[in-house]
Formats: sequence, structure tokens, C-alpha cells
Amino acid sequence: MAAALLVEQGYDVVGCFMRLGSPGEELPNGGSEPAGQTCAATGGCDEASSSNPKPLKLGHQGCCSVADAHDARHVAAKLGVPLYVLNFKNDFDRIIGHFVSEYNAGRTPNPCIRCNNWLKFGKLFEYALSIGASHVASGHYAQLIDSEHNPRLRRAVDGDKDQSYVLFGTPTHRLSSMMLPIGAYPKAQVREMAKQRDLPVFDKPDSYEICFVPDNDYAGLVTRRSPDEVHRGDIVDIQGRKVGEHPGHQHFTIGQRRKIGVALGHPLYVLEKNVASNQITVGGKHDLQATGVGAAEANWHIEPPRSWQRCQVAIRAHGDLLEAAVRATGDETLEVRFDQAQPGIAAGQAVVAYDGDLLMGGGWIHHVRTKGSMQADAAQQHVGAELGKSDE
Repeated sequence: MAAALLVEQGYDVVGCFMRLGSPGEELPNGGSEPAGQTCAATGGCDEASSSNPKPLKLGHQGCCSVADAHDARHVAAKLGVPLYVLNFKNDFDRIIGHFVSEYNAGRTPNPCIRCNNWLKFGKLFEYALSIGASHVASGHYAQLIDSEHNPRLRRAVDGDKDQSYVLFGTPTHRLSSMMLPIGAYPKAQVREMAKQRDLPVFDKPDSYEICFVPDNDYAGLVTRRSPDEVHRGDIVDIQGRKVGEHPGHQHFTIGQRRKIGVALGHPLYVLEKNVASNQITVGGKHDLQATGVGAAEANWHIEPPRSWQRCQVAIRAHGDLLEAAVRATGDETLEVRFDQAQPGIAAGQAVVAYDGDLLMGGGWIHHVRTKGSMQADAAQQHVGAELGKSDE
């Protein structure tokens, strides 16, 4: 639909489909992360062990699957625009390798954001320049506004479908060469507009799964890719007493309640994953509350605020905006404090700050400050240098 609107507005549109491989096809590097690559893509896969690399076969699901290639050809034909297939297969594995390494480090990654940063608004821009294109357009639900010739990202009209969160890492110098044609329309209206134009994808279902993780089995993917990193360990309570065992910390994420494998007569939640000791700490919901986060790889769309600035933050792609304060604590680090404590925030996720509907910036969470964590004080001291200053 984004392409259709641009054609109708008189633009010379070129369709691009990012080819990551066909079902049953094997990646050439056997699943190991290639050194020196500068972009990555997501797609379905059947992973191989990194300790004993085997050919990595691609699966059927994903936003860049064979079915999606078929849809792209139909849409391009309907609109009368050329469609170029870009072979990004050799770059496919970097994002999977990063995903696995983050889980092994005890974090919960968001590969969709990395895909946008490294591929859709990374390598795709390089291709656009090579063919003389002036802009790269996508169907993300977000808006671009020109604030005194300084483009800014803005949340979509449809707040339930807003995707500005996953675009926070876009370099600001790219914004003037981006187009987001459908961000000003509600999703239901976009579907209706596509139906009126007889586009074959008007009723295509939304996708919520990570495209290269079959059946959402994250731990299975990590185990197959890095079996030497997954070990049994202890489950302990907040006092450090052993209450059970786990098959590997990669099977758990912060805030998890189901399938912990321990029954103590009251609801238990995963509070902490200690990679060094291979321990999982569990406790009550009141122990899970986070008062703030520290984040690295900060990408600002405004002048970084060195003192606390009021804002609203998103800590999930489609979560509510939370009242908070944010400040830059270094060249690439920031800190957020919530007005009200929040449950289940995991390191490895993104935190994105807004001023109303305008995106201010964001970063990747590397420390979560909780009320009840046994190691909160020690952890805060550990990240003090990384944040640039100690906690006030």
C-alpha cells in the first residue's frame, strides 16, 4: 500500500525484495557469524551448532519468505513497477548470531529492531544510492515530520500499530531520505484502501513471531546453535536458597511465570539470570518491580539532555507509554527513571523516549534497577562506569 500511494503521487517507484534464501536452501557459512559484515536480515531457519558448524537450512516462515516474494511480485505487477530481488543471503546470519549471543549473555534481544538498523535502513540505503534513488520508503506505521528542515520521527496515527519504537536506531542523517507513506492512516483504513485497489495482500494476517525462531522456541534455537553454552544450574529464591534446577538459563526471561519448574505454594516469577553462576533467581511479583533502567548504544534524535528531562517511554513494541524522566549519561549511554515501578523489564530490550508523539531517542537496556533484587546494589556499582556517573 505504501508503494501504491507513492505511484499515485507521481513518484518513480522501484520495488525491492530482500532475498534471504529459499526453503531448504543452505547458508554458505554454516551459521557462523561472518566477521566484518555490516548488515543483517531476518528469516526462517533451522539452525546449526556453532561449535561444529553444519549447513544452516532456511525454513518457510518469516517476513521475507517465498510466500512474501510471491506477494511482492503480484503487487509490483498490479502497480506496474519493476521489482528487483536483492540477494542478502550472505548477510542473513549476523542477526541470528547476535540473537544467540545475547541470550547466552543473559539478555533478551529484539532482532526486529536490529534488522531495521542493519538491513532495511542500512544496506538497503546503499542499494538505493547505487541506482540513483532519492528515498527509501517502507510500510512501517510511523510518521516523519519536517521540523524547520530537521526531519523527526513521530508516532503513527494508529497508536495500537505504531512502529516508531523499532525505528529508534535509525541514524538521523537517514531521515531526510526516508518515506513512511502509511503512518498517517489507521491499519483498518490501510487494509480497506488496499482492498479498493485490488491489491492481493489486503487481508494478509499480521505476523507477531520472530521469523527465524520456529514455534517461538528461543531456547531450542540457542541450544542448537551453541550447545556448549547451555548448562544445567540452580534455581534459587531471593535469599539465595536452592529451590530447584533448570536446564539452562537461556530457557528463561525476566518476568516469566509459567514453566519455571518450581512449586512453592505461591506464584513465582523469574527475577534475575546470573550468567556467571548459572543461577536463576525467583520470587514474588513485588520483587520484580523496576524503578529505572540504564541503556547503551544510545541513538538520540534530539540534542542529548544532560540533566533529567520529562518524557514518556516505551519498553515494549506495542506497550503503553510510561511517564518517566531521561538523561544522557555519556556519549552512548542514557538512564531512565519511571514515575511508577514497572514489572518484567529485561536487559537486552530497547527503551525509547518520547516527547508527546515525537521520538527523542533510545538505547539498549543493559541494567534494570529493581526494588527486590539481591544484587541490585552490586549491579548498579558495576554499571556505574558504563553509565558515566553513579546513581544519584
